Amino acid sequence: MSAVAWIAVGSLVAWVWLLLGQGFFWRTDQRLPSRAAPAQWPSVAIVVPARDEADMLPVSLPSLLAQDYPGHAEIILVDDCSKDGTGALARELSVRCGGLPVTVVSPGEPGPGWTGKLWALRHGIALARSREPEYLLLTDADIAHEPDSLRELVAAAGSGGFDLVSQMARLRVESVWERLVVPAFVYFFSQLYPFRWVNRAGARTAAAAGGCVLLRTEAAVRARVPESIRQAVIDDVSLGRAVQGSGGRIWLGLAERVDSVRPYPRLGDLWRMVSRSAYAQLRHNPLVLLGTVLGLAVIYLAPPVTLVAGLLAGDPPAAWAGGVAWAVMAGTYMPVLGYYRQSLWLAPLLPFTALLYLLMTVDSAVQHYRGRGAAWKGRTYARPEAAPDQ
Repeated sequence: MSAVAWIAVGSLVAWVWLLLGQGFFWRTDQRLPSRAAPAQWPSVAIVVPARDEADMLPVSLPSLLAQDYPGHAEIILVDDCSKDGTGALARELSVRCGGLPVTVVSPGEPGPGWTGKLWALRHGIALARSREPEYLLLTDADIAHEPDSLRELVAAAGSGGFDLVSQMARLRVESVWERLVVPAFVYFFSQLYPFRWVNRAGARTAAAAGGCVLLRTEAAVRARVPESIRQAVIDDVSLGRAVQGSGGRIWLGLAERVDSVRPYPRLGDLWRMVSRSAYAQLRHNPLVLLGTVLGLAVIYLAPPVTLVAGLLAGDPPAAWAGGVAWAVMAGTYMPVLGYYRQSLWLAPLLPFTALLYLLMTVDSAVQHYRGRGAAWKGRTYARPEAAPDQ
């Protein structure tokens, strides 16, 4: 066989393995597990880190205020040095909408060694713990919850004996670029952290989705959260690892009634979202970056390239193997597109989307070596991500 045919066969073998051996990552059936209402509903503190979120709060905060929760629940919104009146708007919405009680606190600028929203979470969790809730709901300021969201999360955690229950919020898919890039973000995340592997008892794979995390307060203390992950750029995955590493049981799945309302209308918006932490995901290791680039090329780019090359060169093995690999790839992408209610005709475009992610990852490494570090909400962190203490 030709070299092109061997590449095509190698890609096909990789796709057969991904289809069957990577925790069935492509399936979208990991939703909140079976649950029953507890005899007595535990108390919950909802901690919302917010930095310059005045555009998002009118949609997200009323959804928290309106939670239909049978037990005691309160909201602690941490205004992280906002310049757009986030704190004042939160107080105004609390008065206007009513519902759960709201406390707004402002911690000041981050101390040394703290990244992203973890500084705000530190202060919010500290205040919450002084009120001794049994659970903490950590949710971002751009996440909207259906009225029964908290009730269902608590019921699932109690019924399953979980210390952490996390749902990956359904991201917005309205613009052309959102339709092309956003479902793939969930697809690639679940490929790295197959939900089935995360959710089984005694699992080695750990992750969480930072927009919606219900955390048992006792587990947070045991895992020293957030202090143990204070340098993490990818804070949600680090949180899952910290809780699991301290003996806690975790669960991760797709949300049905929890949505991100933040728009990413342009490619540049999505590019910044991905490149902010892509190289941190690779532990800032150039050899891992090289392997990732080669892997993405062989797995995602080779199938259409070898199919076309095989057809043009009259190389049936290359065309056949490349075409079958591309079909398997597209087939594994269809469930995620269905979850996002998108046209299945987007599935064959996954190689192009993968190319965008490859370029975003390379750009993330370039920014790192230029000394710009990871950026979040106008802050830049030059230190590499530290692994969580376990």
